[in-house]
Amino acid sequence: MSEYQYYEFLAIDQPLDEQQQLELRDLSSRADISATRFVNEYHWSDFRGRPRVLMERYFDAFLYFANWGDRQLMLRLPAGLLDLETAQRYCVDDDLTSAWQHGDHVILSFTYRDESGEWEYTSDPKLGVLLPIREEVAGGDYRALYLAWLTTIGLYLDWEDIDVEEVEPPVPAGLSKLTGPQRALVEFLRIDEDLLAVAAQASAPLGARPSDDGLAKFVESLPQNEKDALLVRAANGDGSGIADLRRRYRSLHATAPLTGSRTVGELLDAASGREAVKR
Repeated sequence: MSEYQYYEFLAIDQPLDEQQQLELRDLSSRADISATRFVNEYHWSDFRGRPRVLMERYFDAFLYFANWGDRQLMLRLPAGLLDLETAQRYCVDDDLTSAWQHGDHVILSFTYRDESGEWEYTSDPKLGVLLPIREEVAGGDYRALYLAWLTTIGLYLDWEDIDVEEVEPPVPAGLSKLTGPQRALVEFLRIDEDLLAVAAQASAPLGARPSDDGLAKFVESLPQNEKDALLVRAANGDGSGIADLRRRYRSLHATAPLTGSRTVGELLDAASGREAVKR
């Protein structure tokens, strides 16, 4: 099979202006570039740009896929919707799962690298399927962050420098009942299903889904000047205020993450034992 690499960037909160599109064109003469999207495929060469820098300057989402098994997802959120310290609790390896702040944004990077040489090509991942994860995280649902952490320790299975005494980060509720985009992330990051099942054993059930009536009452209780400010921001194309409103309302009803208590070694041993039972 010949070499194949796919790069896709999306601008969601703020479209690219003409100057920004010209700057991106300098990186590739063949890329599909618009006010909201940059896409390119490579069969014999590499992308000249640096995805991390492009995320800091222009974009809110990024997907990379190579047919030898490597893949990466990056998401950029307003810092007011995701606390950097919270995100970094789930980041234990800068090469695989990382979070950093650039200006008014926090950027997440989730990476899977195939070290076995046994990866089997099935189909191209799609950024559109994974994109709702950005809104979920912005709304205070951190299951995707925990899944990314599981990817990191799952890859440690073949490495010798694993810290088996490291304690897991806070365990979000609902790991046994993932959303569609979260299931797509499990597939994208090739998370071991036995490891996921073991991790979910310590995850509390999701609380009741907040009702539309409850949300309406919550909005009604807000000060008028705050509601007016939210409407102005939304009318100007800034959706972060609405996302923050959803996050605040969800926090009143969501089940808080449980403090992690299991070590990496305990999780990996339990996953290996579960796999052995199925044989």
